[in-house]
Amino acid sequence: MTSQEPLEYLSGLREKGIRLSLIPVSQLLDKLNNPQEKYRTVLVGGTNGKGSIAAMISSILSEGGIRVGLYTSPHLIDINERIRVNDCMISAEELYRLIEEVRGEVKEDITYFEFVTTLAFLHFYRRDVDVAVLEVGMGGRLDATNLVIPEVSAISNISLEHREHLGNNLGAVAREKGGIIKDGGLCITAAKQKSVLRILEDICSMRKARLYRVGKEIKIRAKKGSTFSYKGIGKNYDDLVCSLIGRHQMENSAVALGTTELLAAKGFNVDDSAVNRGLRNVKWEGRLEVLQNSPMLVMDGAHNPAGATVLRRALRENFLYRKLILMFGVLGDKDYRIMLKKLAPLADKLILTEPKEKRALHPGDILPVAKMYVDSVEVVEDSGEALSRAFTFAGKDDLICVTGSLFLVGEIKRCWEQGSGVRGQGAG
Repeated sequence: MTSQEPLEYLSGLREKGIRLSLIPVSQLLDKLNNPQEKYRTVLVGGTNGKGSIAAMISSILSEGGIRVGLYTSPHLIDINERIRVNDCMISAEELYRLIEEVRGEVKEDITYFEFVTTLAFLHFYRRDVDVAVLEVGMGGRLDATNLVIPEVSAISNISLEHREHLGNNLGAVAREKGGIIKDGGLCITAAKQKSVLRILEDICSMRKARLYRVGKEIKIRAKKGSTFSYKGIGKNYDDLVCSLIGRHQMENSAVALGTTELLAAKGFNVDDSAVNRGLRNVKWEGRLEVLQNSPMLVMDGAHNPAGATVLRRALRENFLYRKLILMFGVLGDKDYRIMLKKLAPLADKLILTEPKEKRALHPGDILPVAKMYVDSVEVVEDSGEALSRAFTFAGKDDLICVTGSLFLVGEIKRCWEQGSGVRGQGAG
């Protein structure tokens, strides 16, 4: 099938918005004989870093010869990015066939995310995966991915986000995200706040689950350069290197390594060389991703204050540049004021733009806040034109950083890959 009609149907489901409920998707999966129960799974939740952790786990297992499915969200350019087997994206033909098949079973009022999650569950069953690594979409307790009984539940970290759905305080968010912990299960977390850890500990106690904490049962230590050591549940590693940029990725690596340790005890054993190759070779687009040098173009999907904090540290520690040109666009439900407070003072030039997403905030609304931190600010509504504008300011030793929204990162990455006359050396 080459028609775009299946994708148009799928895109139309976005109008349903966001729903946190397991009932409709559970009913749909029942009609498909619950494919998500036919293989083993890992659930990866949290606020920031869960996609990186999921990609790391998948990479390590794949290097170890295990057939692994990877489900992530959102996608940057094509929906096929969300569903992979051993890092091979689902083909357009397979995707179209699955859309039509699942669509034929839909009687419920199903949302976009619920439908795509169902596609992933079914694809992994059809492709006979040994294990599927599933990134939680939002929250956890009522997320569509939470219809599996995972071998391990991994929680990256927890901060305030999606308050209209998850609650207005950290405790409420932690309880929602802790909903992926199962009776008698295993959980690994890199969360640090005492209040969050108390809630996760209470959930584990109530469910007779075991909790492993980065910084306690699992420890990492940064070494010279970008190497680090890992002291885990039963394994120790020295001189590990992760291909993903930033000190925070060492912490994410610790969660991934702890998860693979626990999976080994359940039959998914990989040797030390596979662990090393998995971390060295892992790819995760749109997170401190360098698209070009001279001038350097970096994409980062930081879309909340915690992500902005990590990006600020990485810009200071991991990159050398003369001037920083910051491109910033954000959705209306994000705390852009705090994000700009963290990032804008680093910039020599700030270009405000608008992701092509109906929830996007108009850059003119951001302008008064931006001017508090940067003298040189301008609004360029079209994101492609904003990138071209950024290149006019950038000399060969400068850095252009695109951030604020994964939607914006996806648009800019597509624009850059297509050329669009924006790869020049700019101001020189």
